[in-house]
Amino acid sequence: MADETRVVDAGAWRDAVAGARDEGFTFFDWLSAVDRTYDESAPGLDVVTHLLDTSTPGALRGMLLVTRVADGEALDSVTGVFAGAAWHERETHEMFGLEFDGFDDGTGLGTRPLLLPDGFEGTPLRKSFQLAARASKPW
Repeated sequence: MADETRVVDAGAWRDAVAGARDEGFTFFDWLSAVDRTYDESAPGLDVVTHLLDTSTPGALRGMLLVTRVADGEALDSVTGVFAGAAWHERETHEMFGLEFDGFDDGTGLGTRPLLLPDGFEGTPLRKSFQLAARASKPW
């Protein structure tokens, strides 16, 4: 299976995800980010989601949607398009520090911690995050 990849503007993110769903990509697989802070042309985070079209037996189609979000900017949540995106958006928020506008998982509690222990400070999947092992031992 070769996935189709579409790169979309951050302002069109939610609409692009909804459009892909309407085209038959109705199975939400995952959403995450890639830290591109040191990309000199456009620093920020690449947010990627993987969707599947499972409507034709034996002919699974996949789609990757990608957008670049500038550092400090928020991205529209897709929880209104795919409820299953809530867990992934919480993880991406916690690990990368990305805010999701309109996030709604039905609890009213927002993008609260998901995986890290209480009181943890920092965003461990950002390139700027200092790992404890690297602070105490040169690499």
